[in-house]
Amino acid sequence: MLDRNYVRENPDEVRAALDDKGVEGVDFDRILELDAEWRDLKARGDELRHERNEVSDRIGELKQAGKHDEADEAIATSQELKAELEEVEDRADELKADLDEAMLELPNVPHESVPVGDDEADNVERYREGFDDLRDLPDDVTPHYELGEDLDILDFERGAKVSGGGFQFVKGDGARLEHALVQFMLDVHREQGYVDVLPPIPVNSASMRGTGQLPKFADDAYRVSARQDDEYDDDDLWLLPTAEVPVTNMYRDEILLDEDLPVKHQAFSPNFRREAGEHGTETRGYVRVHQFNKVELVNFVRPEESDDRLEGLLSEAEEVLQRLDLPYRVLTMCTGDMGFQQAKKYDVEVWAPGDDMDDGPEEGGRWLEVSSVSNFEDFQARRAGLRYRPERHESAEYLHTLNGSGVALPRVMVAILEYYQNDDGTVTVPEPLRPYMGGQAVIEGHEKVGESAVGAGEAE
Repeated sequence: MLDRNYVRENPDEVRAALDDKGVEGVDFDRILELDAEWRDLKARGDELRHERNEVSDRIGELKQAGKHDEADEAIATSQELKAELEEVEDRADELKADLDEAMLELPNVPHESVPVGDDEADNVERYREGFDDLRDLPDDVTPHYELGEDLDILDFERGAKVSGGGFQFVKGDGARLEHALVQFMLDVHREQGYVDVLPPIPVNSASMRGTGQLPKFADDAYRVSARQDDEYDDDDLWLLPTAEVPVTNMYRDEILLDEDLPVKHQAFSPNFRREAGEHGTETRGYVRVHQFNKVELVNFVRPEESDDRLEGLLSEAEEVLQRLDLPYRVLTMCTGDMGFQQAKKYDVEVWAPGDDMDDGPEEGGRWLEVSSVSNFEDFQARRAGLRYRPERHESAEYLHTLNGSGVALPRVMVAILEYYQNDDGTVTVPEPLRPYMGGQAVIEGHEKVGESAVGAGEAE
């Protein structure tokens, strides 16, 4: 949420943020009108309270002076002022509720260094890593969704049978590989000073509002329903779309101390999003799915440190890919592709050579986003009441929040299956993951189970 004083004093900057981020349907003039009317009512309320206090003092003086008729008139005036004050306060409360709700629709104002642009075509590539010494790949790299089914480590058909499209089973050595990645990432980030958090999976609406998922992204989230009297009603719980939500809200409406900062938490969790699968060819396989695992990095810092911490957070996410020796690139996101809540954002995209997409590098393949590293400045802090006290005798101030995936697992799995595959259809396990897989160096696949594996006739 933006500071109301900032909105009032910088309307042009806020209008520019709405335009540059492509946020539509916000009646900004109405927000300014609500704020102006609310301030007028608050001023009128202060005047009425002052007048009523003066009248109250006069009532006592009149009674002591024996001027009962005048005292009765003053009492009547006091009652009229009280009635008007109650009416003004009720209207002010209504306006404040409307204003608070409308303010939630305003996006964060982009940092001055963010490039202005309409969509992903206007993002700016900062650099690439890992392309100077690529490993030898098969002449025709098999896409992960075909390879995963051939090795029987990814099962999309049975996932759809159990839960619907966009869900999957990860099996055998595929599941072992993903578990290994989780433990590897957690170990890497512990070395970087992160403290582990195992968060609750359902989160309430206040938490979703605190990080900016509500109201804008309600349609993308999964709402939890509860059974009451043989009927299912919406409970005030959502399946978390990212561990950013519970971890950021751990300290909601609290005041941290200066010596507490910076706070660095990492959290592994499953994540649930309905929006997955809206991007054409990415609907196939393990790229855009409704449930996926991720290690999330969340930082709470002093405002003057957040710009530098963004660069540090980017490096911490990159280290996972560097240790796995996976080629990747880093993008500075433009205003139109940055997101509602962010002031500045970098995307880290790993290279997957299995599908020859239009946006791939010269070597073919395609880019897959595995981390969005974001500085929210005080936008989330204002929504969630996240403050710190610079000195124990000073007033509390809003801190800055940052987060980034450290990293999203499915797309790293895709990159490993495609980049580390061999001519014989096996997959080499990256060396840093082998200790987590009991020393296993190669994924050779499994015998498939069921009649479909051999054909109904042979099964008989």
